Amino acid sequence: MMISRKLIALTVLALGMSAGIGGAVAADLEAGKKKVQEICAACHGIDGATPLTPDYPKLAGQYPDYLAKALRDYKAGRRKNPIMAGMAAPLTEQDIENVAQYFYEQPSNLATRY
Repeated sequence: MMISRKLIALTVLALGMSAGIGGAVAADLEAGKKKVQEICAACHGIDGATPLTPDYPKLAGQYPDYLAKALRDYKAGRRKNPIMAGMAAPLTEQDIENVAQYFYEQPSNLATRY
């Protein structure tokens, strides 16, 4: 059975478009670490696991898609917290991806209770 070139081209195009939806930008861990040092470390710690008070969530090991969405939501005002809104406001999309991936790569000390 011969598949038409048009069908093959459409399939390749669809696969290419769907692959680009999830992660439009690749994360740079060094840039993420630098941004964390500049903005996040004061409350969340450089590794995201040593907050100064229990009021600040531990971010080490957290899923990067969750962290990126949270930062985007703070930036857009969909998630309400005046401190985080101010911290997220200057972040670019690349900064958000970098920071989210950096925290994900840090060893987590989070525990699950059963």
